[in-house]
Amino acid sequence: MLVLVAPGQGAQTPGFLTPWLDLPGAAERVAAWSEAIGLDLAHYGTKADAEEIRDTAVAQPLLVAAGILSATALGDIKPGAVAGHSVGEITAAALSGVLDDTAALTLVRKRGLAMAEAAAITATGMSALLGGDPEVSVAHLEKLGLTPANVNGAGQIVAAGTLEQLAALHEDKPEGVRKIVPLKVAGAFHTHHMAPAVDKLAEAARELTPADPAVPYVSNKDGQTVATGDEVVSRLVGQVANPVRWDLCMETFKAMGVTALLEVCPGGTLTGLAKRALPGVKTLALKTPDDLDAARELIAAATESAADAAGA
Repeated sequence: MLVLVAPGQGAQTPGFLTPWLDLPGAAERVAAWSEAIGLDLAHYGTKADAEEIRDTAVAQPLLVAAGILSATALGDIKPGAVAGHSVGEITAAALSGVLDDTAALTLVRKRGLAMAEAAAITATGMSALLGGDPEVSVAHLEKLGLTPANVNGAGQIVAAGTLEQLAALHEDKPEGVRKIVPLKVAGAFHTHHMAPAVDKLAEAARELTPADPAVPYVSNKDGQTVATGDEVVSRLVGQVANPVRWDLCMETFKAMGVTALLEVCPGGTLTGLAKRALPGVKTLALKTPDDLDAARELIAAATESAADAAGA
């Protein structure tokens, strides 16, 4: 079984959209999306520097646009499941048919603006903890007033809170943690600091007419599959102020019998986690169009394997 996944904020790098715009029709699609949401995606994806695309209001729509564009380049595929990490859940909503492309880009633009506004209230950020025992790390974070905002599995937890709290964490690491890495984000996402964004996102969600997922949609909230479009959208609204449980998503992939995991552009983060947490699962990250042929081979192999299993 193949699962298609979409990365979250922090995966973006300067110029990462450039090669994708050379694909037939890609530049035109991106131009139409840019006009619809009032943001020049082509400029930010090709010419902007790292600081410009760190801006939450820019990074989020850019990531969703790149994810949709790269997945579309694969052709008509039907994965066994889809999932996204944080803002990648909006990409997954588009890939599963819950939202059309323009609706997904419109929602993520409003999400990015609302979260950027919430982040401006207090100086906050996020840092990844590598290694250590999850229970020990979570207790240590709570002692420092930090939130375990992303429980990613594979020995990784992301802490979120004020810059002062994060500075204290760097001085006082939990036992067993090898390294603490500040993330390229502009706020303490998936914490109470994002509460002001929830109401604005709820308002934006009322304008949507979601369809039910055409393929199983695995949610960040609890790693469970969600059957209706209304429930997907409801979870997208609450998600901005609640922790991401990617560890539970990967447990669900395992229970589903996943054999291959393909991460859409700008891939790398989630395949890295899968290599550690899902041994034996073939993984591939779409970084540039040069990866498309290998991705199609992975899809074909997973499809053949699923057909063999069904006929056994």
